[in-house]
Amino acid sequence: MVSIEKTYHFPPFEIKLMLPEPASLQKAWEKKQLKDFPFWGKCWPAAIALSSFITHHSKLIEDKLVLELAAGLALPSLVAANFAKQVISSDYLPEPLGFVNESIRKNNISRIETRMINWQDIPGDLSADVLLLSDINYDPNAFDVLDQLLTYFLEKGTLIILSTPQRIIAKSFIDKWLSFQVMQEEFIVEEGVRVTVFVLNKQ
Repeated sequence: MVSIEKTYHFPPFEIKLMLPEPASLQKAWEKKQLKDFPFWGKCWPAAIALSSFITHHSKLIEDKLVLELAAGLALPSLVAANFAKQVISSDYLPEPLGFVNESIRKNNISRIETRMINWQDIPGDLSADVLLLSDINYDPNAFDVLDQLLTYFLEKGTLIILSTPQRIIAKSFIDKWLSFQVMQEEFIVEEGVRVTVFVLNKQ
């Protein structure tokens, strides 16, 4: 697939994000070169909001081990690497991680690595100080598995930073976790999309 570059500004940082050229991505999908539909092929508003939140509240991740699951093109991971001790940017597909590695090289970012991890089958020894989740609660069929995922990390004492567009379909999932909320912030990003960022921690 052909790569293109898009620049995002999160003062004082500038991130050059490498992503697939849309026609090239479409062609790969039509030729059945991709296992699953490439939702990862664009940078979604929730990722932009999460990146802004990280920049504004960097103390939450300073000198911490940060893990992003279902990272896609991993804009939040790339931003977090400016503050964290170490960032693990993960996805269950190899294709997006190839673009993430391009972005890492393009921005000359250290303290970040990519890893293939399926959040529906978390390794038993996986842990982090901070977990980043961006727009993962879009499919009600996955809510039970997501509940288990959040429970797993909260029980380990992990701080969870979750960003989600304000979709009615996702409200029931979010409502269950509001008792763990320690912080909440709203962003309006591309084309007026409203995104809420929740910080969750075991009280």
